[in-house]
Amino acid sequence: MKIGVFVGSFDPVHKGHTNIMNYLADKKIVDKVLVIATGNYWDKQNITDLKIRLDMLDLIKNKNIIIDKKHNKLKYTYEILRALKKENPEDEFYLVIGADNANTLYKWKHFDEIIKYGIIVLGRNNIKITLEAKNLIVIDKSFGNISSTKIRNNVDKWKEHLSNKVYHYVKTNNLYSLK
Repeated sequence: MKIGVFVGSFDPVHKGHTNIMNYLADKKIVDKVLVIATGNYWDKQNITDLKIRLDMLDLIKNKNIIIDKKHNKLKYTYEILRALKKENPEDEFYLVIGADNANTLYKWKHFDEIIKYGIIVLGRNNIKITLEAKNLIVIDKSFGNISSTKIRNNVDKWKEHLSNKVYHYVKTNNLYSLK
C-alpha cells in the first residue's frame, strides 16, 4: 500500500491541508494519507497542546485520512519514516512536503535516509523545485494560499479556511484568542 506521510504542526488544520490530503487519495497518488501532528516540533515555539491539535485533526478524518496518534513524540522526520517502515515493511511511504521544504530538504537531519523513501512535493508560489530523488512526485497545483499562522492571528477573519467542525471547536474552546 502507498501511504502519504503528512507531518506538521496543524495548528490549526485548515482546508489547504485537507484539500491536499483528499487530492492525494482521490487522484490515487497514494492509497491513504497518514497525518502526524508533531508533539515537540524542533523549530517552532508556542505550539498549541498536542491533544487539542489531535482533537481538531479527528474532525477532518475520513476513510482515506488517518490520524496517527502513535508517532507524535518523535522529533525528526527520519525517525517517523524509520518507525513506520519498521512497523509496516510491506508498505511504501511517501513524505508529503511543500516546494519550500523540498529545496531545503538537504539540510534536514539524515537527509540521505529520508530521500530513500518516496517524496511528494506540492508546488507553491511558483517555486522552482531543485530536489532530486529517485521516487519524487511533483504536484504542480494550488491548494489555497492560507497559513495556520494567519488563522491563529485572526480566526474570524479567516474562518472560511476552516471546516465548520474545526471552526466550531476553535471557538468553543476559545483557542488562539490571545495569539
